[in-house]
Amino acid sequence: MKRICTSILFLAVTLVTMAQGWPNDYKGVMLQSFYWDSFEDTQWTTLTKQSADLSYSFDLIWIPQSGNCGSTSMGYDDLWWFNDYNSSFGNETQLRTMIKAFKLFGVGTIADVVINHRKNVSNWVDFPKEEYNGVTYEMVSTDIVANDDGGDTKKWATDNGYSLSTHNDSGEDWPGMRDLDHYSENVQTIVKAYLDFLLNDLGYAGFRYDMVKGYGAEYTKMYNQSAKPEFSVGECWDSSSTIKKWIDGTDKESAAFDFQFRYTIRNAINNGDWSKLAQKNEGSWPLVSNDFENGSYRQWAVTFVENHDTEKRSNAAQDPIKKDTLAANAYLLAMPGTPCVFLKHWQAYKPEIKAMIEARKLAEIGNTSTYTNIESQKKYYANTVDDKLLVVVGDEQQVTPDATQWTKILSGYHYAYYLANTLETAWADKGSGEFSEPFDVTLTAVSADPDAKLYYGVISVDTGDVLEEGKVESGTKISIDAKEEVVLSVCLSLSSGLTGAINRVFTYTEPEAEPVIPDFCQVNEGEVCAFFEAPEAWTNTIHCWAWSDKPSENFTGGTWPGVACEELGTAPNGNKVWKWTWDGKKQNNSSATQPQMIIFNNNGQPQQDDQVFKNGGYYIRKGLQGVVTPTAIRDIQTTKEGVVKVYSLDGRLLRTVKDSREATSGLPKGIYIINNRKFVLK
Repeated sequence: MKRICTSILFLAVTLVTMAQGWPNDYKGVMLQSFYWDSFEDTQWTTLTKQSADLSYSFDLIWIPQSGNCGSTSMGYDDLWWFNDYNSSFGNETQLRTMIKAFKLFGVGTIADVVINHRKNVSNWVDFPKEEYNGVTYEMVSTDIVANDDGGDTKKWATDNGYSLSTHNDSGEDWPGMRDLDHYSENVQTIVKAYLDFLLNDLGYAGFRYDMVKGYGAEYTKMYNQSAKPEFSVGECWDSSSTIKKWIDGTDKESAAFDFQFRYTIRNAINNGDWSKLAQKNEGSWPLVSNDFENGSYRQWAVTFVENHDTEKRSNAAQDPIKKDTLAANAYLLAMPGTPCVFLKHWQAYKPEIKAMIEARKLAEIGNTSTYTNIESQKKYYANTVDDKLLVVVGDEQQVTPDATQWTKILSGYHYAYYLANTLETAWADKGSGEFSEPFDVTLTAVSADPDAKLYYGVISVDTGDVLEEGKVESGTKISIDAKEEVVLSVCLSLSSGLTGAINRVFTYTEPEAEPVIPDFCQVNEGEVCAFFEAPEAWTNTIHCWAWSDKPSENFTGGTWPGVACEELGTAPNGNKVWKWTWDGKKQNNSSATQPQMIIFNNNGQPQQDDQVFKNGGYYIRKGLQGVVTPTAIRDIQTTKEGVVKVYSLDGRLLRTVKDSREATSGLPKGIYIINNRKFVLK
């Protein structure tokens, strides 16, 4: 190769100094790395393995509250703040490893901070006693607001000889757990120490404050001024005027989620009317809208289109976006504010969202960028952002920008992206990251010169060899099929020379293998049992909970977490494999002969979702993977003496039994001679 546009891309980490709650002109993108009950996908070990791939697209990763809540939990019933980080997502060592891994790749981890309320240890008013840096921290009953749970807590406390705070709640009451009195010096001291622990011990980069309407905004200001996080965002779920009032109440020491941005997208999509993107939602403009305070709150707006509270779930309380998920994300990732992508959307549309983020970053769109609406119709809507990126949602074919000014770089169902020709840059429509099978990349020249060509090279990271190179027309597709890490370097080839270089890093990973049922998993004839391949993070003795509803019956003692399983060995992927065998006992002695449902758990938590029971079933965290068939012994006949003799291959008599069903019970797999016949026990 005679010329290459640039050297191999390397990742550079630029730390951002916090300025008033959220950096000004911040160009990063955040991922909400969980959804409701995402106990498998959000394991700390799982996210750690994805840290390199995620780092190409995201600058911040928001994870669930990471302390132990006393049971399987998403973290919003927080209990332990300092001393117990064995949560539903992994243990403390795994948490620290994950945070360090993201930091290594230049990604900050955002802690979910729940300080509006707190769970109790054993009664309505007691909290855990914890130690950190030689100091003992413990909240007491007088740290609970006087009007907690509408007065129910005070009644219980009085009846049981306890006192509450003399202060009422500084925000909205939240029933179900104890609302903390942030007037209390003890509460303030513990919260400040807790936030210091999250930042300076665990290594978080910032906070997402839960339920901030539950206490005065001035306390978020107090806590942030003490902790000094790089990033802070509050969940102020309300109208934009209320959100603005809360941001102002923190003295702009924190950003907030732009809920009205989300609702305008929902209105447009669910009503099939894209012009609603330019309309208020129930009287509220989004924080990033030109019509809201002249867009002056964009710096403090974290935008999103779906989250764990709004997504479609098993009940009707949510109000999800029902279609056009890609179009919603295309709009999100083109607009001002700091976009926060929802994990389920990332999982479903990773290649498309990667490319959208690449376009946003190439155009240098930030949280304080400006936009101009150029089309607002029921069937389509279009904005230009910073005069560099043009986004169309809806029937994108109805919008035809001037080709001398704009070049289309991405399009899909109900969305399209164009870059301004003034950028004079090359473009590749696949974002950097991992791949496990060959794929095509379309190369595009974004240039005012209609005759611009593209010069590209595919380079091996390991050897530095140029695997492929060429000079091609705009719109050419090339294939990435090397089973190694490569850099794709592309630049414009103009009469004046090479310019507008971009790079993509593609890392080959072996396709994830399907779980293999180990040979040591055996089902004896007549046995009722099941197997479980435990996730790496499940380090406790695995327990089983098995039951039937009709008739009502429990096969595992009737007391959670059920009965301990037998550890059999290690699967080919390194995970431990466990076996539950029914001991023949039932709680109610009904007519049921085997369970209808089954759950395996890590000695309580985390646990599986409810699984349909299959005798001999081989389960992983996500569900049933296969069924082990019983070992056949029906062909073992007794001798004339009415006995069964079992020999090893070297002729040693191992056992003599009268019941053929006992011939192989407890024997390891292998080959045996049973009554003069070879028998293979698998």
